[in-house]
Amino acid sequence: MKRARGTFDVVITPVQPGEGAEPDAPGRMLLAKTFHGDLTGTAAGEMLGAMGADRSGAYVALDRVHGVIDGREGAFTLVHRGLMDRGAQELLITIVPGSGSEGLAGIAGVFHLTIEDGVHRYDLEYSLPTS
Repeated sequence: MKRARGTFDVVITPVQPGEGAEPDAPGRMLLAKTFHGDLTGTAAGEMLGAMGADRSGAYVALDRVHGVIDGREGAFTLVHRGLMDRGAQELLITIVPGSGSEGLAGIAGVFHLTIEDGVHRYDLEYSLPTS
């Protein structure tokens, strides 16, 4: 497995619930990201999230990433699954199998995310077919 590391900026835009939506329905947000470091590029996506009592909740999201890794340009999709149970977090972000295109066709891997002092950092463990 190879590794790509760096930071990214993210803008989260809440989407207003439609007419007749339940008051405690999951919140929907649009995501816009810019990646810096070993992966350069942008991503657009959507997230659904729900918060419960006592710092518990969950979110799911899909991001379509367009960028360059290791000199190869293309796109792939990330799928997110995050759970929080009374503050304890579990997060899994993976590349959707078969979602790579162009120079990133066949990419597979796991996207590790950390947030330190407000800075979003990624560590992407990935594999690509030899060209």
